[in-house]
Amino acid sequence: QVQLVESGGGAVQAGGSLRLSCAASGSIFSINHMGWYRQDPGKQRELVASVTSTGSVNYADSVKGRFTISRDNAKNTVYLQMNSLKPEDTAVYYCNAHLLTRPGTPVYSYWGQGTQVTVSS
Repeated sequence: QVQLVESGGGAVQAGGSLRLSCAASGSIFSINHMGWYRQDPGKQRELVASVTSTGSVNYADSVKGRFTISRDNAKNTVYLQMNSLKPEDTAVYYCNAHLLTRPGTPVYSYWGQGTQVTVSS
C-alpha cells in the first residue's frame, strides 16, 4: 500500500508564510509527478503546483511568484513553500503523486488526506 502524509497546514494572517510537506511511503518503485492541489467547499479541486521527477515545475497563475514547490527524491517528499499568503488561498490542500509500485506496472495517482490552510485578513 502507498500512503501520502501531509503536514504543515494551519492558520496565518495575510502576508504570512506556511510550508507544507508531503511524504510518500509504502510500496513505491518510482514517482513521476508530485503536486499540490487545493479545494474550497463547493468548488472544484484545482492544481496549485506540480514538479516532475527531473525538477520541471508548473504553477497556477494565482500563486506564481508567491509559492515554491520542491521535492526530495531520496525522501519521496514534496514541499510547498507559501509566502505572501492571501485570504483567497484559504482551502484544504491535497498532495498528489503519480507513481509505480513495481517495474512495468501502470502509473497510478495517489492522494493525501488533505491539510487545512486558513488565511485571515
